[in-house]
Amino acid sequence: MSETNAPGVKATAARAAGSGKAAAAPAGRALVTVGLITYGIVHLLIAWIALQLAWGGGGGEASQQGAMAELASTPVGLVVLWITAVGMVALVVWQLNEAINGHRDREEGRKRTTKRIGSAGKAVLYAVLAWTAFQFAIGSGNTSSGSGQKTMSAKLMSVPAGRILVIAIGIGILAIGARNVWRGATKKFTHDLQGGVNQATVRLGMVGFIAKGIALGIVGVLFALAGITHDPNKAGGTDQALRTLLGLPFGQILLTLVALGIAAFGVYCFVWARHAKD
Repeated sequence: MSETNAPGVKATAARAAGSGKAAAAPAGRALVTVGLITYGIVHLLIAWIALQLAWGGGGGEASQQGAMAELASTPVGLVVLWITAVGMVALVVWQLNEAINGHRDREEGRKRTTKRIGSAGKAVLYAVLAWTAFQFAIGSGNTSSGSGQKTMSAKLMSVPAGRILVIAIGIGILAIGARNVWRGATKKFTHDLQGGVNQATVRLGMVGFIAKGIALGIVGVLFALAGITHDPNKAGGTDQALRTLLGLPFGQILLTLVALGIAAFGVYCFVWARHAKD
């Protein structure tokens, strides 16, 4: 009798599990969508602050912290910050799942491993953003990313082989920046999308990834220089990188172009939210 009923029991359990996954999937998908939209908003705010910096209009710090501070100063900022924190946590879970179980459409071996390491790195990035949004939501956020970078590099330099570690971090950030430029130039970011996207979206992604890569590349160079010269004051975050860009010949034009590129990435995130692969 038990053997006769076993298939029915298994089928019922399978249907229940399947319905549970089906119920959970839309909720998880919605959270990822919210996360990517808020990620886009953060980049649009960074771009706006950078444009103000380029054209002498004041503004805050052109960094993730500066963007959060800008949000906190608006009437609906507290609500948006909490939504951002929740959305970023959803992105962390999404990328951790990709790091552990994802990228099965890739070839076996090194290529899949590289993709999973990349997903783990994104999870860390989103976790930092989630924590930053949470800190500003509860009113204890630090608006200065540059001072935090300098403090971190100073602490690292005080330990044995600390300078080498700071230089290695700089090289790592520079490599991430270069990879962003490469993904933008070769349109590799389209592998993260599903469904049809138009050429305007592809162009937004190209410009956005290249601009982000340039900003990250400068951050990496600053970190490496801090280690080489044993001067933690040379280290800095995105804000310091953009200010360094402004100090170059034709810096105002260069900073404007990078700011517009970061804005393009922000708009791209809205489309990414709609077409992100599960």
